[in-house]
Formats: sequence, C-alpha cells, structure tokens
Amino acid sequence: MFKTIHEKSKASFIVNKSEFIGYACPCDTEEDALEFISYINEKYKDATHNCYAYIIGKEKLIQRFSDDGEPSGTAGVPMLEVLKKEDLTNLCVVVTRYFGGIKLGAGGLVRAYSKSVRVALEANKIVEKKIFDIVELDLDYSLLGVIENYLAVNNLIAIDKQFLDRVFISVYIQKDKFNQFKGEMDNLSSATIKISRKKEVYLSTINDEIIL
Repeated sequence: MFKTIHEKSKASFIVNKSEFIGYACPCDTEEDALEFISYINEKYKDATHNCYAYIIGKEKLIQRFSDDGEPSGTAGVPMLEVLKKEDLTNLCVVVTRYFGGIKLGAGGLVRAYSKSVRVALEANKIVEKKIFDIVELDLDYSLLGVIENYLAVNNLIAIDKQFLDRVFISVYIQKDKFNQFKGEMDNLSSATIKISRKKEVYLSTINDEIIL
C-alpha cells in the first residue's frame, strides 16, 4: 500500500504580481514524470521558471527536483519536502512562475513554491493504492439474486458479468480480505460457487472504498 494522487490537478495564485501555477500528475515511472515535465516546459516555455519535484516507487527510492534558475534551495527542495511530508509517492509536481517584477527573497520563494504544491494537491484527491484480486465467481442462476444483493450491501464492484450456461461475475476483492470473502461465498452457496483469482491490480481507495 502507498499514498498518491488520483488524477491530474492544477491550481494558481498571485504573490506580488508573480503568478504561480502548480500542477500535479500521477506517475508510475520516472519516464512518466520526465514526460510530464517536458510537456509543461513546452506548453509554458514563455514562463520565467518551470520548477519540479517528483517521487517514484513504493519505497520512494527515486526523488528528484529542479530549481530551474531560481536561487538554489528555494524551489525544488521545498516542493519535494511537501510531497515527503504528505508521505506521497508516484507523482510529479511542476510549478510554473511568471515573474511580476518584484523580487520575493529566499523566504518568500520557499513559501510560494511550497504553497503552489499544497494548493495543487488540495485540488486533487489523496488516495491509498491497495492490492486487489480480480476474482471470478462461477455460480448457478438460482444464486444470482443472493450474490448480487451481497455485492450491493458490501459495496463490491462487479466489473464483468456473463450469462452463459452458468453465471460468471468478476469482482474486485482486497487481497488481504480474500479468505474472508471466500468463506462468506461458501456460506451463502453451501460451497457450490467456484471461486478463482485471475490477477492482481493496484486500485485507488479512500477509506477502503474503490475510486475509479
């Protein structure tokens, strides 16, 4: 399990006539982060600065940042520290600055770049990535109503249904809850439902609810 953001987000504000625009983007690899940085650099190549920070990997082993011409330590490091404080990984943040003619000083820059990351994150959803099994249920038609009711009551998502000689339903089950789920299926069906794990996936969750 690890914490990250759910989607891309953007937020901006103005300090002493300088506009700061914060962008946040989920990234599974360092290549994803570099691609996002290149995209922002190209789209806002008229900006005074495009500073960035990113953390990649469940163990957070890849951590990079850039001040992009701002005084050393006033942009990239503060941006990275916000991500670390929030215990986030697999994301990249870029802050675009359009200089307004008034210098902010080192302290002002640190505050502005830190705030840019915070407001971009506030415009997003912080999620926990958890491992789920895609589980296939093979059941008799006589059990369909009972199983559909169970799934609805327990907020379980049916991602596929096939109605053949028997009913096949695929659902997401949190990996560490599979044994409990199997036991409940056995109880509901007198162990007549065939249950098979198909593959593992990471899904975004908030309070254990899947966010698609």
